[in-house]
Amino acid sequence: MLHLPKALRTCPSFAQRRCLATASSFATPSGSKFKQTLDNGPSLDDFISGDVPERIVLGNTKGPRLPSYLKTSIPSGESFNKIKKDLRGLDLHTVCEEARCPNIGDCWGGGKSADGRNTATATIMLMGDTCTRGCRFCSVKTSRTPPPLDPHEPENTAEAISRWGLGYIVLTTVDRDDLVDGGAHHFAETIKKIKQKAPHILVEALTGDFAGSLEHVSLLAKSGLDVYAHNVETVEELTPYVRDRRATFRQSLKVLEHAKKEGVQVTKTSIMLGLGETNDQILSTLKELRAVNVDVVTFGQYMRPTKRHMKVDRYVEPTEFDHWKKVAEDMGFLYVASGPLVRSSYKAGEFYIENVLRKKKQTQSIPSLETESTQTTSSREPIV
Repeated sequence: MLHLPKALRTCPSFAQRRCLATASSFATPSGSKFKQTLDNGPSLDDFISGDVPERIVLGNTKGPRLPSYLKTSIPSGESFNKIKKDLRGLDLHTVCEEARCPNIGDCWGGGKSADGRNTATATIMLMGDTCTRGCRFCSVKTSRTPPPLDPHEPENTAEAISRWGLGYIVLTTVDRDDLVDGGAHHFAETIKKIKQKAPHILVEALTGDFAGSLEHVSLLAKSGLDVYAHNVETVEELTPYVRDRRATFRQSLKVLEHAKKEGVQVTKTSIMLGLGETNDQILSTLKELRAVNVDVVTFGQYMRPTKRHMKVDRYVEPTEFDHWKKVAEDMGFLYVASGPLVRSSYKAGEFYIENVLRKKKQTQSIPSLETESTQTTSSREPIV
């Protein structure tokens, strides 16, 4: 006789039917409950007759739905692919990818300006892709001990940028609280290298707060950059809930104020809407920014990068963005970019700031908004 498992030998007519060595799952309480659920559900006749239960909606039905004006297309194109290839080849990072920006296709894809210049814009993220802070709105990786700085990064960055034929470039960085100078010397060295390799390129530096060190702010301000940008991100009342505890609204104001005192031509900041701020808080923030002579402000919709990050309080209508653009312009800001998809560095060099800087270098004075009235409508779209 064959040596069969005991469970099969004791099972009657095991040659005619299959027997299980373990008890059926339907014999368990959970199995019975599942079977009962199936029995109580819709039958085939229900579907044939068209009399079916209400459809099941998956996902979070309580949160605000993403409006159509916030949906973007999949990025592609020759310019996009070239920039991506160069970044990978030189081991460089961009905030466009790390922060999951919805405008990456538009910025990297770019186009040609009237004088034939490539209008593509990329925001290079220096000092690696790992931040020492953990803001609740940002999807950049975080760690208390990021990898050491790449000593070749300033040279590689300058080399890549000089290949693209851009007229304007944005440099930003992760926060590096683990470094004595917060990475200020590394940042400044990168700017100097770019100016050496491509002196025609205008450079915007979107910096951190360097833990409040005005000495390091001065170092960046005198590095040869053209625009000093530092984002307050939100109103003062929401700052403790939105940004890392080491970043404060007052500290950010001091950074912007000191950069201007050190001779920077244009200072710039960005505010996210849709986090729960009130109109009075936004207005108060704008007044604070004008008090320290900030020149450019941008408004954009907060977009939740992942489910681990803070939720969107609401999606702000385009008409409301138009309202804040008008309010800020009336307060005397040099330029205001305001719209659902606007980001701090979105197409930064394609429009107003580049024109302002080039004219200022010729006249040594910043033109008023009225002097720019001859610009085309497309060049005044709310994108910076």
